[in-house]
Amino acid sequence: MYKINTSRDLSWEVLISGSKNAALPILAATLLVRWKIKLQNVPKIGDVITFLEIIGTIWAISRFEGNTLYLDTTHLDISGMNVDMIKKIRASILLLSPILHYFGNISIPFPGGCSIGKRPIDAHLNGLKSIGYDYEIDDCNIKITGKPNSGDVTINAWFWVTSTENLIVANVLRPGVTTIELAAIEPHVMNLVTFLREAGADIKIRYNHTIIVSGVKELKKEVQSEVISDYIESATFMVLAAITSKEYIDIKNARIEDLYAFILKLKEAGVKLEDLWNDTLRVYRSENLKPVNIQTNIFPGFPTDAGSPFMILMTQADGVSKMHEILFEWRLNFLVELDKMRGHTAILNPHEAMIFWKMNLKWSEVTSWDLRAGAAMVIAGLIAEGETKVTKIEYIERWYENFVEKLQKLGARIEVV
Repeated sequence: MYKINTSRDLSWEVLISGSKNAALPILAATLLVRWKIKLQNVPKIGDVITFLEIIGTIWAISRFEGNTLYLDTTHLDISGMNVDMIKKIRASILLLSPILHYFGNISIPFPGGCSIGKRPIDAHLNGLKSIGYDYEIDDCNIKITGKPNSGDVTINAWFWVTSTENLIVANVLRPGVTTIELAAIEPHVMNLVTFLREAGADIKIRYNHTIIVSGVKELKKEVQSEVISDYIESATFMVLAAITSKEYIDIKNARIEDLYAFILKLKEAGVKLEDLWNDTLRVYRSENLKPVNIQTNIFPGFPTDAGSPFMILMTQADGVSKMHEILFEWRLNFLVELDKMRGHTAILNPHEAMIFWKMNLKWSEVTSWDLRAGAAMVIAGLIAEGETKVTKIEYIERWYENFVEKLQKLGARIEVV
């Protein structure tokens, strides 16, 4: 649990950590290298640690030095793979492609357990089937066998990030040219492409969400690469700076170019920002905020993961704001937690919600519904009167590295209980 007291005079700077969404697919792709890898800027957070523990059971040896991760994937062996751990995180689905390439079969439970919500895995399975694999689904388990065919093939990823990543990895060493249409091109997908190119892969990107993978015979034996900073963490701190800073907060490694749509909406709301160069963004405390209507979208549109923090910003706007979440059903449900703090919101349907006028939020005990909603409730606690308690903080700590420490350095009155 976090205990949070009103903190609206924060100052100084924050350094954005490495992206979990970039780190996990790269970690899965390291299994193709089968030798030694050095990755910089890897966040030490729950999902990354769990993923390393999972691949550790197939003899991928890892060690951290600060945020630099060293991996040795020379002697992989899936006979002792801990399949129960796969239930812990959805990102385990990324193990399908590298394990199938080297071992020809895999049998695992649904990553994250059976409750997979509205994140279908059809694009993963159908994409693998199109290159030669067969799959069966039994209750909550997936079994895939076979070997990849040679030759050219065209498959669809339907803009899903993880299926795009899985299908890229599945075809890097497959003889032939693979055209992945309707591919996701989020920054973390491009980071995976960069890593694989540095390992010797032949991957081309087209402007129309098409990724072309030409299979190579082998990858390099040693690879050094870097995980990009988390642009969603950056967006979270932009919102925080706009409504809790004394004057301004400087955000370093801000991934400004990846947040064009988000920053555009910040400016529309009346938030003042200054580009200090070297990817550092100064965000000023902003009064007299204006209401904004938001529709999330695939990259480079407004990112779905930044929607929750932005709605906290809109609680301080003079007017009525509307959020349209097009990707995930019921993601806006966390707004019931704001109502506990005497907020004024309305969930219209599984994809739309409204926020009414400027709110003087009051203390309450609230919970984290998911990774980003948890961080949003922390921001709400910082601007609320009294002492707010936030529970289920494991969601937050799965994604945000040293979140409490970063807030405390800015002057926030927050502690872990």
